[in-house]
Amino acid sequence: MRIGGIEAGGTKFVCGVGDEQGEIYERVTFPTTTPEETMGKVFSFFQDKEIEAIGVGSFGPIDVDRASETYGYITQTPKVKWKNYNIVGELKNHFHVPIGFHTDVTAAALAESTWGAAKGLDSCLYMTVGTGIGVGAVIDGKPFQGLTHPEMGHILVKRHPNDPFEGVCPYHGDCLEGLAAGPALEKRWNKKGQELTDQPEVWEIESYYLAQALMNYILVLSPKKIVVGGGVMKQEHLLPLVRKQVLELLNGYVAVPELTPESIDRYIVLPGLGDNAGLAGSIALGVNGK
Repeated sequence: MRIGGIEAGGTKFVCGVGDEQGEIYERVTFPTTTPEETMGKVFSFFQDKEIEAIGVGSFGPIDVDRASETYGYITQTPKVKWKNYNIVGELKNHFHVPIGFHTDVTAAALAESTWGAAKGLDSCLYMTVGTGIGVGAVIDGKPFQGLTHPEMGHILVKRHPNDPFEGVCPYHGDCLEGLAAGPALEKRWNKKGQELTDQPEVWEIESYYLAQALMNYILVLSPKKIVVGGGVMKQEHLLPLVRKQVLELLNGYVAVPELTPESIDRYIVLPGLGDNAGLAGSIALGVNGK
């Protein structure tokens, strides 16, 4: 079975072809510009691939309610030209195959639970920390959604006592994304994250916010594995700080073996699929939609 995958990111699109075992045969990457230009490249890439289904893991917010008139749309995005864009509808105009559709982070969670770090588990949570903060979850083996898809990157967190930064989220100011995504790091410290590696105060504050978020996700969803990815998490010293602070914040309240100093590094982990998690997740959505 040949499945098309589209990792539709706010900065770049990654398109590829793979199969139901998660093997990726080919891929291409190009910048996210206007819908017309970007989707034109998508249509060209897939036109001769003989695919049997397509999965789309998209930046959001998006409409994932199949009963909605705007199912398959990218909705209230700050990327103005993509606002209210019917991405699934446009794909259906060009390809007469089943199409699976969800957020890019939910797709990554599905991939990690199918083929990656959470393989064999019926629940996991995937958080990406990069240009934004996105979080997706798989619960009982299925992508989690309710009224719409979760927006866990925009939860409110307590202020670090040494952080006067006002936050950069255009909707909520100092929500998690507004305080801890890549643009927040850069604006707060006037340097990009990769230039701040040797400044411990930077990562103390960053881990404080991320750990609060993970604590809340643990308390609310109780996932069997947490996978964290994205460009900010490539700072090798950051994840150990996050794990340490998660344990301190929980303070022994959730008494399970995974949430102990001996096991936490096997519970909160980097993606097993590495940088392929998003594309593999899109292919997994295509498999599910078949």
